[in-house]
Amino acid sequence: MTTRKEYVDQLKSKLDEWNTELGKWEEKARGTKNDLTIDYEMKLEDLRKKREEVTAKLKEVQASSEEAWKDLKAGADSAWASMREAFDKAKTHFQK
Repeated sequence: MTTRKEYVDQLKSKLDEWNTELGKWEEKARGTKNDLTIDYEMKLEDLRKKREEVTAKLKEVQASSEEAWKDLKAGADSAWASMREAFDKAKTHFQK
């Protein structure tokens, strides 16, 4: 079974990875033609919102006790799954 610290470290690592990619995509969006910029910005805004949700869940888990974090894990896993799905869709879009 995963400990709270291992779980938090794993989530932090993935969030850092996503933040790096998101930064690259934001840079790419700034360099696109006007019609593509709107589409990119909409996708990036969705990712930013999901990132905020994930960050909030991560903070909840970090602030929880060793026993309580297990109860929060299901909600955090759901938020991460949603972020992962949005990230994978965006990755496909931005790699075109």
